[in-house]
Amino acid sequence: MGRFGFFVTIEGIEGSGKSTLLYGLKEFVESLGLSVVITREPGGTVFAENIRELILHHDDNIDPWTEVFLLLAARRENVTKVILPALREGKVVISDRYTDSTLAYQGYGRGLPLKKLSMLNKMATSKIFPRLTFIIDLPVERGFRRKSGSLDRIEKEELEFHERVREGYLQLARKAKKRIKVLDGTKSPEELLEEAKEILKKALIEKGKIKGEKP
Repeated sequence: MGRFGFFVTIEGIEGSGKSTLLYGLKEFVESLGLSVVITREPGGTVFAENIRELILHHDDNIDPWTEVFLLLAARRENVTKVILPALREGKVVISDRYTDSTLAYQGYGRGLPLKKLSMLNKMATSKIFPRLTFIIDLPVERGFRRKSGSLDRIEKEELEFHERVREGYLQLARKAKKRIKVLDGTKSPEELLEEAKEILKKALIEKGKIKGEKP
C-alpha cells in the first residue's frame, strides 16, 4: 500500500443496511491483505460515543445548530483520534456515516444552509474527506419497516423529514458522481455487498493500493 491509506464512507437513511455493508466490506478488504479500521458517526471514540448518546437519546428538543456543533465535536474527535492516524499508517478506513450525513440530515432535513455546513465540515475534519462513498438508497417507509426496537430522537422525526434527507442524499450524489456511488437498497444484502465490493476493488486498484489491471 501507499504511504497514505484509503477512506471509504457508507451513508443512507434509517434502516438502509449500512452496518451490514460495513462489516461485509471490512471482511472483503481484509481478504485482499489490507489492514482495516472501522468507525461510525457520531462516535468512534469514548468521548464521541458520549456525544452520540446526547444527540440520539436526549429527551428534550435540541436546537438544530446545537445538534450540528455536537456532531462536529464528535467528528473532530473521530478524525484526530481514529481516522487520520489510521490513514497515516496506510490503512483502509470504513466509516458508517461522515460529513455527507450532516449535509443530508441537518442541511436538507432541517433546512440549515449547506454552504455553512460544508465550511464547518472542512474545519472539523481538516479537509480529510473520503475517496469513495456508498449511499444505500431505498424508500423511507421500507427502511423503517426494517427497524426493530425503540426509535432514537432522529428516527422519531416526521416522515417528511426523512423524505427530505433521502432526497438530499440523492442530490449530493448527483453533485459528486465520481466519489459517490448510489446502491439500490431494495436489493438483498448479498447483492449489495457484491456490487460494492466490485466498485471498491476497482477504486483500490486505481489508487495503487492493490495490484490489478487498471480500467
